[in-house]
Amino acid sequence: MMLLANCGAFHRIKAPRETYSRVVHGQPLTVGAGLITTSPGRFRQRSETLWQIPLILELSHPEWDSSFFSQSTRYVNLVKMNKPKMATEKGVPSNSRVLMLLGQLEKMNGDSMGRDAETARQVTAKILHLIQTQERSGKEVMSKGSSGMEVILASLENFQDLQTTLNILYILSELLTVGRGRRVGVFVSKGGTGILFQLLITASKELPPSEELMLQLHSLLAKVGPKDRKFGVKSRLSGALNITVNIMKQNLQNAKLLLPCLQVLRVYSTNSVNAISLGKNGVVELMLKIVAPYSKKNTSLHKVALDALGALLKSKANARRAVDGGHVPVLLLLYLDWHRNDTRHRHMLIRKGLLVCLRNITNIKLGRKAFVEGDGMRILYNTSTECLPVRTLDPLVNTSSLIMRKCFPKNRLPLPTIKSVFHHPLPHIPPAGPVAQLYNQPPGGRTSHQLNSKPLKQVDDVVDESDDNDETEGDTENDTENEEDEKYQRSLNDDIETDLNKLHPKKSPSRPLEELRVYERFFLELSEDFQEYNFECSKSASTPLSSSLSLSASSTRCTRPIVVPTAQALPPKHCPISSSQEDCKPTKRQQTQQSQSAPTSTPPAPLTPLELDTIHLTKDQDKKGKAPIPSWDRHTALSSLTRPASLGQKVEQELVHVLECVSLEEEGMLNSEAEIRGVSQEGSPVHATRHIQSPLLLGGISTRRVGGGGSNWGSDCGSEGAEDEGGEGAVLEVPDTARLLALHDPDLYVEMVKGTQSVPQYAEVAYPDYFGHVAPTFREPLLERIYGVQRSKIFQDIERLIHPNDIIDKVVYDLDISSCPVIEDDGESLKFNSQFESGNLRKAIQVRKYEYDLVLNSDINSNHYHQWFYFEVSGMRVGSTYRFNIINCEKSNSQFNYGMQVLMYSVQEAISGRPCWVRTGMDICYYKNHFARSSIAAGGQKGKSYYTLTFSISFNHKDDVCYFAYHYPYTYSTLKMHLSKLEDSRTPQIYLRQDVLCETLGGNSCPLLTITAMPESNSNDHICQFRNRPLIFLSARVHPGETNASWVMKGTLEFLMGTSPLAASLREAYIFKIVPMLNPDGVVNGNHRCSLSGEDLNRQWQNPNPELHPTIFHTKSLLQYLAHIQRAPLVFCDYHGHSRKKNVFMYGCSMKETIWQSNTSATSSDLQEDLGYRALPKILSQIAPVFSMASCSFVVERSKESTARVVVWREIGVQRSYTMESTLCGCDQGKYKGLQISTRELEEMGAQFCVALLRLKRLTGLRNHQHLLDLESDLIGTQSKVVSCPTTYVMEEDEPSFLEAIDYSAESNDEDAEPENEQGSEVHEIPDHLDQVSDSESNHRV
Repeated sequence: MMLLANCGAFHRIKAPRETYSRVVHGQPLTVGAGLITTSPGRFRQRSETLWQIPLILELSHPEWDSSFFSQSTRYVNLVKMNKPKMATEKGVPSNSRVLMLLGQLEKMNGDSMGRDAETARQVTAKILHLIQTQERSGKEVMSKGSSGMEVILASLENFQDLQTTLNILYILSELLTVGRGRRVGVFVSKGGTGILFQLLITASKELPPSEELMLQLHSLLAKVGPKDRKFGVKSRLSGALNITVNIMKQNLQNAKLLLPCLQVLRVYSTNSVNAISLGKNGVVELMLKIVAPYSKKNTSLHKVALDALGALLKSKANARRAVDGGHVPVLLLLYLDWHRNDTRHRHMLIRKGLLVCLRNITNIKLGRKAFVEGDGMRILYNTSTECLPVRTLDPLVNTSSLIMRKCFPKNRLPLPTIKSVFHHPLPHIPPAGPVAQLYNQPPGGRTSHQLNSKPLKQVDDVVDESDDNDETEGDTENDTENEEDEKYQRSLNDDIETDLNKLHPKKSPSRPLEELRVYERFFLELSEDFQEYNFECSKSASTPLSSSLSLSASSTRCTRPIVVPTAQALPPKHCPISSSQEDCKPTKRQQTQQSQSAPTSTPPAPLTPLELDTIHLTKDQDKKGKAPIPSWDRHTALSSLTRPASLGQKVEQELVHVLECVSLEEEGMLNSEAEIRGVSQEGSPVHATRHIQSPLLLGGISTRRVGGGGSNWGSDCGSEGAEDEGGEGAVLEVPDTARLLALHDPDLYVEMVKGTQSVPQYAEVAYPDYFGHVAPTFREPLLERIYGVQRSKIFQDIERLIHPNDIIDKVVYDLDISSCPVIEDDGESLKFNSQFESGNLRKAIQVRKYEYDLVLNSDINSNHYHQWFYFEVSGMRVGSTYRFNIINCEKSNSQFNYGMQVLMYSVQEAISGRPCWVRTGMDICYYKNHFARSSIAAGGQKGKSYYTLTFSISFNHKDDVCYFAYHYPYTYSTLKMHLSKLEDSRTPQIYLRQDVLCETLGGNSCPLLTITAMPESNSNDHICQFRNRPLIFLSARVHPGETNASWVMKGTLEFLMGTSPLAASLREAYIFKIVPMLNPDGVVNGNHRCSLSGEDLNRQWQNPNPELHPTIFHTKSLLQYLAHIQRAPLVFCDYHGHSRKKNVFMYGCSMKETIWQSNTSATSSDLQEDLGYRALPKILSQIAPVFSMASCSFVVERSKESTARVVVWREIGVQRSYTMESTLCGCDQGKYKGLQISTRELEEMGAQFCVALLRLKRLTGLRNHQHLLDLESDLIGTQSKVVSCPTTYVMEEDEPSFLEAIDYSAESNDEDAEPENEQGSEVHEIPDHLDQVSDSESNHRV
């Protein structure tokens, strides 16, 4: 940079490094480099390059001599320069006035004999004047390389004269005010803070101390303190704390001096040790004297004092001191005074400061108690309500809300125990872990044989006394749901991420082949010779291969009555007034009839509950002979797109157009949807119906009355003869979903339910499972969050404490009352039920007329895992908005805050021809509540709270029966029904075998499927090709609450059993071994995560117990057997659901990426790895709109070492071992961006996974194909209609922040916590009709 000096002023110009040509007085000036003393206006600049030029000047004009500069006494000697004593920066004139004065000051510092007080005053006064009047003087002093600051600080130490000291302090104040950040840093680095403290100590010894000196010292300290990290320690060690406090005590009425002292005190208090020391010195009481009583005088003083007080009260000791001193009511009244008098809201910072003080006091238990006793809840609630209309006061409202939520008395959950209502005896108890801890406690749950027994006296596990600091500042909750399961294994493999020997896949099998030979019977296809099979016969001739699995009711041991509630016969779950407990309780092996007494004086004839064994459903006779309505078969429809000459050409064209092959937008699929919807212009229901004779009116859609008194079916129900009280002639026309859905049959489903074993001995069928679900054709966008919705819900909760008389607090449903969980009333309350397969609702409490608190049941043999819910609601009123609060959620984060809605199934809508689950609910939010979570349920952590999921709903039909669920239900009986239907649809070209892998703890069968293509003949070549096909091993539903995994599996199975050329080619390419449901017991009993053993089965793969974890033990044994016979699967994939992220993605295993992630040093040989593990996810990112490559991770984490994915990779040696996670919420990329996911997209994903396997076959088996040059194009997707663009995936921590605070933090769970390490992504082009969909997250990028 070139600097121009003109009368002491510097001017910057831009110039290149070379020689320049300038014009001065019409004469050229050649400048090699240097400084020029002339006006910058004389120069015509030719270049814009900025450069710093050395201090050498060459003049070529004869008139440039000393006389040329004689007009000014301040000039730069261009010919001969004398080097000053002070070091200066290059380009800074060495004889500028301020530097010359500093040089004099430096000389005086060095000569102790020559220090003259008067001279020092004059010099410092001149320096101060220059800095005050000329900005460039300050820049010279603080310029880089200048020693000006050292000279000033040395002078401050050496001179004892008061005026000189004040002048220097004024100089420092001027210097540090401008360019504060860098200059203060220089000041601190030169030791300035210590010098100021030493000067403060010295000045305090004078009696009386100089007020001006103290004022300036504290003003400087207030500026320096925030930039000095060791400021608090220095102040304490130097003894400055007490000096400042004493000055404040002596000058309470001197606002001028008090203000800088308070500013310094505010910085002192940020150090916790200082805060405690100041509290002991009475500073808390001193601050309260300053801020109280209310006064608008010296408001700046009040603001700083409140800031200092707030910092002091962060200390628990000071908070207790404030409580003991009775200062909480004072602060509350003071806040109320400011609220009432600050009508123009000019002093919001003072009001905020008071709230901060209250917030810090209420961090301790005594503070919360004092706050409540001081009527703080009412004061803050009323003031906040008045502030709501003013948007600028939101900081006050939010802080008040935080304080009120914190001070809301911690209530216990309205439960006798947090253990599950139901208990299942285990063959033996694990030696350690959460289940062992649970069994060490006195029993609280009820076994299937103890439903009516009196519970034993037990330890209260619902709530415990917490420490003072419970739930204080921001929550940083970590995942505790799996902590107990994992900590017992960490000691052995704590370093799996960094120890390469442990990370490497194991070379030797863990079990001998002799033990595994028993599993040979599950692999008959590897030895089948088909010599007795007639390839010319029809499908019936191949029945010996069809199945060894019997999942129907004929093989079951249960003969209990299964009840479908009717409109006129009261179901067993309703307890009549005159009925005994024995009448109200269904038994397992006795088919009893229950008498029902009506509440009226003339009761009708007793009606018996409907038993499934006696159900006879007759379909419409007029349509009986007609062909069934074709269901949506996307694979069949696709085969008509291209009709190539040969099968190979078919496969090629199918693969080239793979997006069209599995797209939901196909014309055939839409036509099928139109048939499914089947709604006429008048809105009449579909034509595919069945007539159901009374009393099977399916649903109690009419008002249920005690004793089964008459029903009031209206025209809405579409029933005939409903006015017949006896119901004998009533006929209800309902959709024949067996004709609408290819794999659904209500009759068959009822049969399957009979063979399903449940711990609660469920005897009812839920209507959605009976009717079936037809995916709606309309789009369901992510719900846009309304500003203030969480705050309004919290305020409604606070009203319960403030206005307790408005709370009904009436229990309307309670599974803990074993004899009669449904509590009848006068019809003013909703009726709830969850006593059906996969149902989960433990208790319902009516808190207001249209508001209900709901409590979920823990997983059996567990005391936590509350997320999955599935329950029935009836008795609603049209036009009223109901609010439901699920109050014992455990996760601290949820996609319900980011657009996800709950699912609802209306029986009225189903009867009208729309049998489907729909996303519903408004004012949805998820937040921490006031129900305490005991340390027993929180992994030993105290002070944790549960979370509330709240949503509101308005019902459209009177006397409807509606079901609500966390996600689309998919029961175990549904799986059995689908497998039976798939078997019936098998063609002779499909090899399908169903085996019973094992029996679960609950007595349910775990099915194992084998699917491939039949050999063309029984010739040796064809049999050899059949036996040597690569294996694909798939599993799903190890976590019962992840129902989306079953829907993806359904899509996979349908595709594999389809008739399209793609499906045929896929069957010819692979042998599929599929375990569609790894945890049937958990699914049946409504668990969220565990099996009946109370353990997460996906944490048992390392050492599964054959008695406690039979499905995992035998599934792993299958894989071990394959490894022994050198037939390890090409791909292993476990289908899961994800509650924290959007889209569908995969987790895989990579040695190299794990090493990179853990920063472990490794040799080049350790980093050599086949990248084939990325091929399948890459293909999916090209063909599946919902798949996100950016969300995939291939890191092997210690916490995941016992999951299926990692164990199969390490122990079985399967390189392509994956977990495929499907979102429970929706998508934020591709064609479905901004939409909530439905069963259609999930099934589509299952089908697209199959297509990806077919493309993978081309990559891994090129020797069997002619297209060797297609490998690269397959990887980059040039043949598919894909557009590459940056990913729009957003992690939950990066979700858009709302204008109001959301009180939760990110929490990991199972596979939920996998990190992202892939930044690039391939996403599909967004169709125009979806491009306008609002997505609040789309503006944020990773």
